[in-house]
Amino acid sequence: MLNVLGSSKRLCTGLTRRDFLEVGGSSLAGLSLSNMLAADRSTAQAGISLPDNFGRAKRCIVIFLYGSPSQLETVDMKPNAPLEIRGTMQPIPSSLPGLDVCEHMPQMAKMMDRVTVVRSLHHEYPIHGVAWAMTGTPQIDVNMELAPSDPKHHPYFGCAVEYMDRKQRGGLPTFPQNVALPFPFSSQRTGEVYRAGPYAAFLGSKYNPVWTEYDGKASRSVQKTLRDMDLEIWDPYVACNPESHFRLSSTTLPQELTLDRLHRRRSLVDQFDAARRAFAESERVQSLSETQQMAYSLIQSPKVSEALDVRRESQATRDLYGMSLFGQGCLAARRMLEAGTRLVSVFWDEYGLAGDAWDTHWNHYPRMTDQLLPSFDRGYAGLILDLEQRGMLEDTLVVCLSEHGRTPKINNAKGGGRDHWSQAYSALFAGGGVARGRVVGATDKHAGEVVSTPVGPKDALATMYHLLGIDPHSILPDQTGRPIPLLPDSSRVINEMLA
Repeated sequence: MLNVLGSSKRLCTGLTRRDFLEVGGSSLAGLSLSNMLAADRSTAQAGISLPDNFGRAKRCIVIFLYGSPSQLETVDMKPNAPLEIRGTMQPIPSSLPGLDVCEHMPQMAKMMDRVTVVRSLHHEYPIHGVAWAMTGTPQIDVNMELAPSDPKHHPYFGCAVEYMDRKQRGGLPTFPQNVALPFPFSSQRTGEVYRAGPYAAFLGSKYNPVWTEYDGKASRSVQKTLRDMDLEIWDPYVACNPESHFRLSSTTLPQELTLDRLHRRRSLVDQFDAARRAFAESERVQSLSETQQMAYSLIQSPKVSEALDVRRESQATRDLYGMSLFGQGCLAARRMLEAGTRLVSVFWDEYGLAGDAWDTHWNHYPRMTDQLLPSFDRGYAGLILDLEQRGMLEDTLVVCLSEHGRTPKINNAKGGGRDHWSQAYSALFAGGGVARGRVVGATDKHAGEVVSTPVGPKDALATMYHLLGIDPHSILPDQTGRPIPLLPDSSRVINEMLA
């Protein structure tokens, strides 16, 4: 047996990570990694004591604000700091005593007593991306963030959740369980380079999110700045038309392809598949086959298209979320959960221009007041209140986070801006085992350094896995079957934010 030196962190079931690594390296013990995972589930089912909040969340919505919002203009305002730190926005009291929020978040101010605010996130990588914030990768650099196929990447949170769920369920789901809105990540910005992060990495493409496409138009144009460029862009994140809705990406039937033609095409594919069964043992072929089968199933499913069609909601409900791409995306996420999806990711992504979304290096205050905060305020508040009214919030985990924060001091760029800052930033958690009305951690007088309860993005992920009933110190197999930790050993569940 291969013995591995290092951490012997104990899992919720009583087994240690070292146990998993030893089994993963063993060729003589007769117990494979998949057998070990099955044994782990059996142990859990046999009555091993688990915390009361373990698995409290039955489903999850992840809201990722790409580019990173400023902690100083959202939920960690510093009104007594110098003007070049505090900026021009004013705090207003919220429904959570002692927590002030930005004046441009009036709807959220009314419902912050349902939310836990974590003000003490920090890490050492002030660079963009989803890959560091939302995967277990122990390292990151700019090149990796711009290379989705880099072999060093680890699976996105939603992909790992689906992997664990499929192993427990024993096969493909009958309804998409890992959905991402509103369009394939970084596909609507200028440039040909796709950003990394929301992919299954070594788990294989069959665990990638099921992406949607946005069908609709912006109803307002805004000025956007990138270095020396100023462009007028019609941006649906600012405002969209009432016909806006979503459909599946790449699996939606082209207009000229009828179901009858699709059936005939599939029959031909089946004939070729029969001739190629000798190659079916290949992982790549198996992955493609499962992906094709899922795509075919989704194409024929009216349940999926109906769930994504937010036009079926009353106008009052749509107005609750706000008529923006973000707000309607949050509404579609709620509809997908009701239809049977386990996890939906809603990305506030770049649109029309690189360096967009919440990446406010330029024109910080005009962008925050005109393009960003109003839609975020309506969409996030609408989602939490709607879930609560429907009795879904108690077992639905809603996470709103980003990759880092913004610099305490405003820069001298065009229009003034805040740059990348990973030494202190905030995130919002609600529902699914999260405490109501709590603030975790604190920063210094400039919101630049954490002074209490420091936590990292891997701790946030550990807490999310825990609430969904997945041990954050589980093991995943890479493409060779080698056991890979789901998260680094140093990650911990943030018990301070749990109910």
